Amino acid sequence: MGKLIFGAAFLLVLASGLFFAPAIPGLQIHPTDQFLVKPLGGAGELNFYTPTNVTLWMGLAIVAIFALMVLGSAKRAIVPTRIQSVAELAYGFIYKMVEDVTGKDGLKFFPYIMTLFMFILTANMLGLIPGSFTTTSHFAVTAVLAMLVFVTVTVTGFVLHGTKFLGLFWVSSAPLALRPVLAIIELISYFVRPVSHCIRLAGNVMAGHAVLKVFAGFAGALGLFSFLPIFAITAVYALEVLVAFIQAYVFTILTCVYLKDALHPSH
Repeated sequence: MGKLIFGAAFLLVLASGLFFAPAIPGLQIHPTDQFLVKPLGGAGELNFYTPTNVTLWMGLAIVAIFALMVLGSAKRAIVPTRIQSVAELAYGFIYKMVEDVTGKDGLKFFPYIMTLFMFILTANMLGLIPGSFTTTSHFAVTAVLAMLVFVTVTVTGFVLHGTKFLGLFWVSSAPLALRPVLAIIELISYFVRPVSHCIRLAGNVMAGHAVLKVFAGFAGALGLFSFLPIFAITAVYALEVLVAFIQAYVFTILTCVYLKDALHPSH
């Protein structure tokens, strides 16, 4: 039975390669075209007020989050629906993360961290829909998210501890002669945080989508055998679903770690 199913699937994929192969085979791969920012409604000049595909898909991400977290759990049923179960699972997952990393003091920042996680995860998942636009693949988006975290952490540290927050850069457990050198290194690494924070997210998302586009472009060069890249696309797509969650998780947990430094700055 298993061989029969496999054979039928293979013939179906082969038929798709026969009927849907391009009339003029050729290598037509433009992996970066999917990241172009375009005005909604066609051609036109891009200004700061112009609605673009980025605006559209960021708005759709917000609508999806609202539908899941607000509408999906509005009834608060004792026996939860599937949507309510997903919302409760996400809530409990992030709440436990914030509490474990930052302690009880960091729970006041839970709404902000939960919003970050849900926005990044939803934007990543929406970007996997064929023909969509992945907003988190742009440094303009991830840099704003990273800078918001950096400013929040820095302001919180100085508001709560004043100049004592600078103790974060002074490694008191190190030998006295090394402390000034380590302080410079700690200071540099602190200001590099938002750079690595935004590049990590955008770079991983962009790389995965570019690989998908490259494999899809091979179909144009293989002609009759254009079905072959489908297997690679399926594997990479499954990996991209995992990456979408992992990158949202990494961005969020790093935010919690940075926030912990602001709440408890001493080494």
